[in-house]
Amino acid sequence: RSSLRTPTSATPPPRAPRRAQQHRRARGYAKPMASYRFRRRLLFVAAASALTPARPPRAATLQKAAVAELPTRQTTTTDEGPIAVMLLNLGGPETSEDVEPFLYNLFADPDIIRLPPALAGLQTAIAWLVAKRRAPKSRAAYDSIGGGSPILKYTTQQARLLENSLGPDYKCYVAMRYWHPFTDDAVQKAVADGCSSAVVLPLYPHFSISTTGSSLRALLAEMQAKAPALMQRHTVVPSWQGSPGYVDVVAKLVAEQLDSLIGVSDTTTVLFSAHGVPVSYVEEAGDPYKRHIEETVAKVTENVKRRRPETTATFELSFQSRVGPVKWLEPYTDTKLEEIGERGCDSVVVVPISFVSEHIETLEELDIEYREVAEEAGVKHWRRVPALNLDEDFISELATQVRGALAKPVVNSVDACILNSFDLTETPVGMLPGVDEPVEFVNGRTMTVAITLTILFELLADRASVVGLLGLPV
Repeated sequence: RSSLRTPTSATPPPRAPRRAQQHRRARGYAKPMASYRFRRRLLFVAAASALTPARPPRAATLQKAAVAELPTRQTTTTDEGPIAVMLLNLGGPETSEDVEPFLYNLFADPDIIRLPPALAGLQTAIAWLVAKRRAPKSRAAYDSIGGGSPILKYTTQQARLLENSLGPDYKCYVAMRYWHPFTDDAVQKAVADGCSSAVVLPLYPHFSISTTGSSLRALLAEMQAKAPALMQRHTVVPSWQGSPGYVDVVAKLVAEQLDSLIGVSDTTTVLFSAHGVPVSYVEEAGDPYKRHIEETVAKVTENVKRRRPETTATFELSFQSRVGPVKWLEPYTDTKLEEIGERGCDSVVVVPISFVSEHIETLEELDIEYREVAEEAGVKHWRRVPALNLDEDFISELATQVRGALAKPVVNSVDACILNSFDLTETPVGMLPGVDEPVEFVNGRTMTVAITLTILFELLADRASVVGLLGLPV
């Protein structure tokens, strides 16, 4: 076999009142601005490029990741140093002051905002503008759950519990994509601890270009630059959406919530809510995320029915967290909750299927915004399955993934993405709205000028149509 080495041995905080219709309102055109405000915005945008940092502060790696010729796979075992287990996750702001720089790092990532190559030079300027624009609203959302994201707290504890489960031959490192501790921090710590091989475990069970793909791109660049030994001797868990252990722990938590409704309601819907992605990611870029989600939902549903054969609940899937007018995966969670209420179903069990730790999308979007949508639609009994967090069975599943990766042929970072129809060695290629050919085949200079002027005009006028079509949240 090919291996790296053989080891020797619940309740949300009080929230400010908000109306569900505010969440559901169309994000369209704003009122025209007065001329003095227009001039002020013009000066603001003109200064953006000058004020924008030359590169994101330890943020997303460059669009063109420096991918060297891949080394020959190493199959020789060694007893030198512990095995590094790199836990990849998104990250999140820990305080209100962190929100804006976190958003900048997020939007500066070309795997998140997939600009056409002709507009690549505007990536950091647009990221700066969008972060400035969204920061107040995002800061209010984080304030409603205590002022920051708990994702680092949970991920750090997961790392420690996993390390204890694996034993002394392993050291676990948290590598966040958009906030501290960044990917380079984790790589440097692993090198300092004497690790000469690594298992890369994305804490995203379902592969997506915008999550696993982006995190692997950043990790690859850091290992090539600072950790050649880890670059030569690492293996990746590409995805684990259908793993029996993962399916089993989610089904266990769903069954527990169904049990809490026994004798309370005869009409229950189990609604799996996954984080959405733009449809173009799936249909044009080949992202397997939707297929992975559907596979997990089918297996969890089967498992729950096996655990609770007497249940009469229906099981459905929806997608949350859409932004802008660009089309995202459907059905949308808020729309689905309205449909559930309209058909007379008075209880719902919401399952955050693509999240392994509590964070803003579970604690604020699901527990506050979508719960209000459901209650206004007539749902009387709301249950939300907790994220996997520190569940013992979940930690055991993570250990199974690590050991399983060492028992299989090596899968490096590039291979892991290719297995999921994503070529990590290529620059992200976007499509211009209304253009059927990639940007390279159209007049790049003319298109750059036209779309740049359009984006600036719509940013100045507080309008979102083109910005949304390019995938930019507003």
